[in-house]
Amino acid sequence: MSLRLAARQPLAFLALTLALALAVSCGGKRPPALATAQPGEGGSGTSADSRSRAHAQPVEEGPDVRAVEGERASGSDIAGGALSGEGGPLADIHFELDSAALSDEARTTLEKHAAWLQSQRGVHVTIEGHCDERGTVEYNLALGEQRARATRDYLVSLGVAQDRLRIVSYGKERPLATGNDEAAWAQNRRAHFVVK
Repeated sequence: MSLRLAARQPLAFLALTLALALAVSCGGKRPPALATAQPGEGGSGTSADSRSRAHAQPVEEGPDVRAVEGERASGSDIAGGALSGEGGPLADIHFELDSAALSDEARTTLEKHAAWLQSQRGVHVTIEGHCDERGTVEYNLALGEQRARATRDYLVSLGVAQDRLRIVSYGKERPLATGNDEAAWAQNRRAHFVVK
């Protein structure tokens, strides 16, 4: 009887090893690809306007996790509020006159914001679109909405769940800087982040 048991153990071990190898090789999913909007695509950042790039390191899968490439997007300089803008952990981004297009500087800042938001899963953000004082109320409300939407869409393309991001436009109604010169106007053309 002990000979039979000894003869069965190697076969059982081999069968278990094969089953485990098969499960490991067939059961894994590919990590999601990082989708980013390219400059000159109108700043919408939606998946139809985005190009996908494969990344080298697998990430934990989930509805709100995608790798952000590059050291600049590690989020280490955001932790603890290092990018604070008006008391919050996320710095404002700024826009050119009559534009909702994201600059390279704004994209870099948003990549850092996305890394921080992915590490803070319980956080929701309201993105406020703001304009300078020039133009009509209606025009600035529409432009502020376009700025907030472009900002939200880019964060979504970086892997932040859209249901965590709300947009609102204040147009020219809530200026950050007072004054009637380019320096004040440039500060007021922004997307501001309210973290909840």
